[in-house]
Amino acid sequence: MKKTIPLIIILLILVGILLNKDKLYEEYHNYILKNKIENITPPVTNEYYRLNNFNYVQITNDYVPNNKQELLNIIYTIISSGQTEYTFYCPKEYETCLNDVNNIAENQSILSDINNFVHPYNSFKHIETKYDNTREVTITYTKNYTEEDIRLVNQKIDYLYSKLYKQNDTVVNNLRRFHDYVANHSAYDSNRADNNIIKYKSDIAYGPLIEGFSLCGGYSDAIALYLDRMNITNYKVSSQEHVWNAICINKKWYHLDLTWDDPITDTGQNYLLHDYFLINTKTLESKNIKQHEYDKTVYSELQ
Repeated sequence: MKKTIPLIIILLILVGILLNKDKLYEEYHNYILKNKIENITPPVTNEYYRLNNFNYVQITNDYVPNNKQELLNIIYTIISSGQTEYTFYCPKEYETCLNDVNNIAENQSILSDINNFVHPYNSFKHIETKYDNTREVTITYTKNYTEEDIRLVNQKIDYLYSKLYKQNDTVVNNLRRFHDYVANHSAYDSNRADNNIIKYKSDIAYGPLIEGFSLCGGYSDAIALYLDRMNITNYKVSSQEHVWNAICINKKWYHLDLTWDDPITDTGQNYLLHDYFLINTKTLESKNIKQHEYDKTVYSELQ
């Protein structure tokens, strides 16, 4: 009889382990997750990393989200940093974290809005979000600009800045000269817009500045790059069909739409307008253009 006691004890231990295996697994998983969270490091930033905080998204130093806004801030900071792959973790206490991650990942409008707040050279043309039940989330993306694109565009921006920027002149006049130069030296890429014939990189600043052809994305990127060169706070604004620039001058926000200031004509005649050069939201709305209907909860500085 005494010989059976150890066996019974072993069986009881095994039964206990089997009955509590889910709890033990959870405790082990929580330990691993806690360790990963404690050892997380910030993304590596490049020279185009913007430190700007806006109403919609803010740069963060905390990569452990507790709510959806903090998730948005983390994603914005990752993209803004220029690091094209980064992993963070959803803490157990944030129960809906993975659902919120999924909702953001599947909402192209949200991702595009975030993209509008980062430096054009760090902006993405494709982004993926992967996550699993270990609460690990990995963001990977490819950028809109190659290193060669950046080199050539920077050369052109530097050249134009040396020719057009006057140290003792106003921000408005300095920006107007660049606005006018781009409008006079590029044309709207109708073949790409209307027929999807892609001959130029007209969706980025390379198009208008190097090739002389542009879509609204190219115009707005060119303006954004020059504004950054002037150390003027800015971001891009997008509607469902269009994108243009928002600019902060003397603590007031204005719209600038170079696409609409460089119109297409039936005769092919080149026009240079200033109808959308540094106008406020009231003026923009008075023009009653559907393409300029944007989400004011995202771009709320413009109100």
